[in-house]
Amino acid sequence: MEEEPWTCGLGLASRSTLPGTFGRLLAASARILENHMRALDPADADARLELDAYAALVTRQRDVAEQLSGISDQMAGHRTLPMAPHDEAAMSDSAALTAFAEFVRLEQEVVTLLQGLLQEDEQMLQEMTETG
Repeated sequence: MEEEPWTCGLGLASRSTLPGTFGRLLAASARILENHMRALDPADADARLELDAYAALVTRQRDVAEQLSGISDQMAGHRTLPMAPHDEAAMSDSAALTAFAEFVRLEQEVVTLLQGLLQEDEQMLQEMTETG
């Protein structure tokens, strides 16, 4: 089977998982907040403040999750975008290098952040499982 030549459209499609995964993660976070709201007594003033805060966050997280899903779908939909001529100098100048280096730095920051959060969340999940 012949391998498909690499194009920018394939690059977009291959990276569509990034916004899609972040969207699913935010949607899951909204579900956790929504579930947490069930534990609060709306008659209590402090609980009402928390309920209002969580409700607003649930709405915003779901909105952003939906937008990220749409971005993911749009990126994936460009898979067959035809290859166009590119100015190689512009692709490797200092602006391009700086932008890509910042992207890579932020990817590492996300990995580090998620590793720390994952450890905390796995511990919390284990505690919930043992007490549930």
